[in-house]
Amino acid sequence: MIFSYAECIKKYGTDYRIKKAIQEGKLYKMEPGIYSDSRCESDTAVIEKKYPHAVFTLNSAFYYQGLTDTIPLYYYLATDKNASKIVDKSVKQIFDNNNSLDIGVEIINYCGDDIRVFSKERLLIELIRKKNKMPFDYYKEILRNYRKIIYELDFQLVEEYAEKLPKTNLVMKTIQLEVL
Repeated sequence: MIFSYAECIKKYGTDYRIKKAIQEGKLYKMEPGIYSDSRCESDTAVIEKKYPHAVFTLNSAFYYQGLTDTIPLYYYLATDKNASKIVDKSVKQIFDNNNSLDIGVEIINYCGDDIRVFSKERLLIELIRKKNKMPFDYYKEILRNYRKIIYELDFQLVEEYAEKLPKTNLVMKTIQLEVL
């Protein structure tokens, strides 16, 4: 299990006791401020703990939702537009509008870890909104996979999300032309 520094202070009482637990092998320091009671933890679990208000999006979310088999080079995280800049080189931060960050967020279990990720419905909208910023082959692969699961999607939710996000008309027109 992964702990923040504050959680370790609650559990162990002092910084000295935390360091002692590390020396005794009861606790492992994963990164500054992130600890674990097991030697190995997945990167997604560590990132989820480091950035609890962020949501996996775009390439990361497409992969975790099974819409592509291309493993992303970075972890793509959507954060509030007023959030601090993430300096982690393995993370690509996408600043999102205050009112839309929580739209379409779901918690999925990925490799035994619960992570916050955009739903397939929200990702369809993000795919269309950002299609000019991604390779054409990658866009077409994900679109092809959406066509395979077309009957699993809740299009009422897609319309609801599209109304709350920018580029509503473009998104709905593209869905009708390319997905349906």
